[in-house]
Amino acid sequence: MMMASQWITTPLFLFLFLLFPTLLLLLFTSSVHRPVILTSSSNHLDGKFRLNGLVPVTAGDAEASRALTVSSPPAPLIERKTRSFVERDLARARVAIQRAVLVSQKGNVSQMGNSSVLSSPATGDDHLRVYRNPAAFFRSYKEMKKRFRVYVYQEGDAPLVHDGPCKNIYTTEGRFIQELEMTGISKSSLRTSDPNRAHAFFLPFSVAMMVKYLYIPNSRDQSPIRRFVSDYVGVVGSAHPFWNRTAGADHFMLSCHDWGPYVSNANKDLYTNSIRALCNANTSEGFNPTKDVSIPEVHLLTGDIPIQLRSPPPPHTPRPFLAFFAGGLHGPIRPPLLHQWQNRDPSIQVYEYLPKNSTYDYFSFMLKSKFCLCPSGWEVASPRVVEAIYTECIPVIISEGYVLPFSDVLKWEEFSLTVRVEELPELKELLGRKTEEEMDRLRRGLRAVRKHFVFNQPAKSFDVFHMILHSVWLRRLNVKLD
Repeated sequence: MMMASQWITTPLFLFLFLLFPTLLLLLFTSSVHRPVILTSSSNHLDGKFRLNGLVPVTAGDAEASRALTVSSPPAPLIERKTRSFVERDLARARVAIQRAVLVSQKGNVSQMGNSSVLSSPATGDDHLRVYRNPAAFFRSYKEMKKRFRVYVYQEGDAPLVHDGPCKNIYTTEGRFIQELEMTGISKSSLRTSDPNRAHAFFLPFSVAMMVKYLYIPNSRDQSPIRRFVSDYVGVVGSAHPFWNRTAGADHFMLSCHDWGPYVSNANKDLYTNSIRALCNANTSEGFNPTKDVSIPEVHLLTGDIPIQLRSPPPPHTPRPFLAFFAGGLHGPIRPPLLHQWQNRDPSIQVYEYLPKNSTYDYFSFMLKSKFCLCPSGWEVASPRVVEAIYTECIPVIISEGYVLPFSDVLKWEEFSLTVRVEELPELKELLGRKTEEEMDRLRRGLRAVRKHFVFNQPAKSFDVFHMILHSVWLRRLNVKLD
């Protein structure tokens, strides 16, 4: 009887011994995911750090979003192990961000991130108030630099893939693609050559280059571009297992062309599941702040910031004009703006095109104005927003449905104003109410966020390249791949 009992209990013991760590692993991976949000419920750190999704800013309005959970088809054992490694890595990052917020609530924000950034003498305390949750942002950024790895697909050839325009209104698209392509692969690099260790996968095609080479001018026919995108996703899905295992949920594309949102609809999963980094971040056209990323439209005609904008203007630069705008008469918002204010008031300089005999050029007007009007055209984004930041001319956002760039971490109300279209007749009164102290505060906010809207070569910490990646990182943190 003793021998029989031992023969029965020994396999049972071994079975339970092997099963126990497996159950612990399943319990850990199923309970560890909490979507990350870099905001507090008020304008200060009030202890209510909510982990229930991203809170975007849509032309001045905020609304809560929810995290995504994506079911995947069954995967081989080795693949599941590598995916478990990636998911555990993301779980550690979430925990680190939570801890940073808890410590910050005890009044020691400076320990949460990069201390050199948090002690900038140029901006004083303004470098903290421009962020929704400073402790969460700086810790999240640090975790991104430490952990985040992006795999860039090698399929395709330039100029349609692995390349992009760098000297026009689509500069953001070209510079990001080229910077990521040129990023060396090392232990500390944000790019990896091992797709099994990647947290996100980049589809390096350029919509702007497709429009240049595939589009027939004046035809309004997007079908050649849509076919290329559909075929490219198909090639990637056939050559690698990564797209199909998540239906594209851990993949991202980037486009600054107006057609970016429509072209992405060439593949249902790309449109519905993937992270789309877009300049044209319009909620009325399908932009989803829960998973998509709003990126700034940067117009660098020569590939570099114009000379007069490379350094911030002196803090007390004279600004004799209350407001300035010059731009083409297109879209539904600009016609009422020009109708109301063009040639109506010398303090509000509004033009369709600057007169040839004008005393000031475009950027000089911005440097001479307290407020720079940034109305949407046919699309919501405008390079004037970034140009206003460079000139410390307080941006006045006039748009509908526009999700402002990096609004998951930046408090745009600390360095810009939002005016509704129906308020245009009262524009002078609205802007005139701002005291010198309030305007000075907003300009200090502009100085604090400037670094986030500048391209560097090579890229530097906290510049626009890294801020775009950080927004992608946040969306990836908020996706649990079952």
